[in-house]
Formats: sequence, structure tokens, C-alpha cells
Amino acid sequence: MPHLESVALGVWIKSGSRNETREEHGIAHLLEHMAFKGTHRRSARQIAEEIENVGGEVNAATSTETTSYYARVLKDHVPLAVDILADILTESVFDEEELAREKNVILQEIGAADDTPDDVVFDRFSEAAYAGQTIGRTILGTPETVMSFQPDQIRAYLSRNYTTDRMFVIAAGAVDHQEFVRQVETRFASLPQKPSSQPIMDAARYIGGDTRETRDLMDTQMLLGFEGRAYHMRDFYCSQILANILGGGMSSRLFQEVREIRGLCYSVYAFHWGFSDTGIFGIHAATGGENLPELVPVIIDELKKSSERIDQQEIERARAQIRAQLLMGQESPAARAGQIARQMMLYGRIIPNNEMMERLAGITTERLTDLAGRLFFDTVPTLSAIGPLEQLDPLEKIVASLSTGKPKALTANG
Repeated sequence: MPHLESVALGVWIKSGSRNETREEHGIAHLLEHMAFKGTHRRSARQIAEEIENVGGEVNAATSTETTSYYARVLKDHVPLAVDILADILTESVFDEEELAREKNVILQEIGAADDTPDDVVFDRFSEAAYAGQTIGRTILGTPETVMSFQPDQIRAYLSRNYTTDRMFVIAAGAVDHQEFVRQVETRFASLPQKPSSQPIMDAARYIGGDTRETRDLMDTQMLLGFEGRAYHMRDFYCSQILANILGGGMSSRLFQEVREIRGLCYSVYAFHWGFSDTGIFGIHAATGGENLPELVPVIIDELKKSSERIDQQEIERARAQIRAQLLMGQESPAARAGQIARQMMLYGRIIPNNEMMERLAGITTERLTDLAGRLFFDTVPTLSAIGPLEQLDPLEKIVASLSTGKPKALTANG
């Protein structure tokens, strides 16, 4: 992106909270924090000062299957950013005093997350949908596990997961490719090429279920979901389109019916998350507890309708929205770097825009209605809710109302 003055760059690792053992719950996120707490060459303060002295910024994020360390700087300071990223990933000392302080910071983060119902409802959902599995656990860990970690445990996780066969270094913006490659080759040369032991990631098993927590809140946070599609499945892009049609914007079916026509809640949307071997298709709503007896049947009715009829105009609108999001995102170097990283990790190559749109162009009304039938009627739903729940129906009643609208015949492949 030669017209820019800045560069977004980072290291993406094909490892996240799902790669933890039971005893390591939360260690992937703790490692992300500890990487900035001092190396053999720099103190924690020096790391922060050196990048901010040139007007840059550096941060990190941990997700279920990936971890990223990224920076944004002006083009003249790319060597510094590469050096700092390499330093924290190859030379971190994991000092015990710093570790003790950071444990307390994460305990506060866990407490803050628990005070945010619209976050908690998603955590509880995952715990129910994938009960007893690593993929269903919270990324932050628990106070007990976080407080138990020692430097050697962090180093063991690091040596098992932070190896060059699982890492991708990406840059977008005013960057010279060959010079960037040279800098990366020089600074990251000490990284191990193979893990010290086999990385861990058990296959996901979607289970479904019901989790509720009554709290004295003004509103109820409710999440109703089903097993979605993994990144590599044929129905992945079809699921993205279906989520957009159902609840992807102000013109979507759920927004129009639930909020605009009936005024039952201030927030309602649908989403589809893909993982390497499973997925989640969900509907989130935030509403007053007194609206639940009417809200849930309306949502169920819209799910049934999606398995019966979807108009071509709706598909075209969803495609246009996804295309616009794709192209608008590529105007940001940080968003473009993240997109390249995801595609390299998932597919081993960058997916051209025209190829992406060709995949979306192959989605028909028949494929969408067929997919809706299989998504909403062939798996046990997962229900997660927090707030005033006295008027929320039991899951069994919701399942029964879904089954009454099940299509008589569903194809196997869609």
C-alpha cells in the first residue's frame, strides 16, 4: 500500500486457548501479557517507551485458536517494530516478580469480564455448547489456574506452540517486501523450527444445552445458537450469508421484525463463527425480561421461515454488504494484515477478492433454505441467558416449538 505513510505488522501464531492442557487453562492469555514484561535486552518500561518514542503502538490478542502480537509504526520505523516483536517472542525472561504483578492484573480482568453480562453470556454459551472441552473454556482462565502458574509452565507452553511451523509474520502498508523479509530472517532466526512436544488440540464435539444465571439487571442477555460450519466446509460461506440475512444489519429479518415492527428489544443480531473443525451459528438479543414470552417465539418463527423461503434480493443485499466490508477493511493496513494472516493460517495462501466473491456468487436460495433446515432442526440448540429470567421458557419447550416447523425432507449435502 505505497500511498500510505504507516505500516501495520505482526506475528500470528496458530495457537490459542484451545492448545492448553487442563492445568494450563488461561496460560495462553497470560503468556501474551508476560511477553511485554521484560526481555534480556529491554525492561517492560523500555519496550513501551521505545515504540511510543517514535509514535508507534504495540499490542497483542489471544483467541481460541490463534494469538497475535502486532504493531503499527511510520514506515521509517519498521526495523524497530520488527526488533521489538522478535525480542518479546524470543528473549522474554518471565521474571517472577513481574509474573506475580501480572497475575493480579488478570484477576482484575476476570472480575471485570464477569461484571459484563453481554460478555458472560457468550462464555457460558461456549461452556454449554462444548461442555467439558478446551474449546468451551474461557480464554482468561480462572483465578485458581492463573494464580498457580509458574515461569517454567509458561516456557513449556511457549516451546510447544511458538515454533516457526506455526507462525506467520505479516506486514501491510508502506513496506518494502524484500527488506522486510531480510529483517524477519535476521531477527527471528533463533525461533525453534519444531515443537518440543506435540501441540495439543482435541477434536471438538458440539453438545448443546441450557445455561441460565439469574441476575438483578435491567435487561436479559440471551443467546440461542446451533452448531455452525468449520472454515473448510462447503457451507461456511453459505452460513455467513444466512447470518447476514437473518440478523446482519438494520434491514435484516430479525432487526425488522423484532425491533422495528414489534419493539421487543434494543439489540438483536445473528452471527456465524467458524473454527478449524466446528462452528457456531447464533442469535443474540438484549431485552427486558417481560418481553421474553413474545421475543423467543418470534425468533423461532424467523428461523422456521428461513428454511422455507429466502428471496434473491436478500442474497444480493447480503453479498453487497459482505463485499463492502471486505473492500472497506482492505483500506486499513491493520485490517488487511489481519485478513492476510487468517487466510495464510487457514488456507496456506492469500485468497483474491474475485475468488471470494465467486464463492459467494454460487450461493442460491435453495442452498440457503436447505442449510437453514439442517442448522436449526438437525442439532440440539444451545441457550445461554443472564438477567431476569422468570419468564424465559425451558429449553425443552423451545426445542418442541422448533420441531413443529421441521421440513419434511432435508437433503444431505445442501
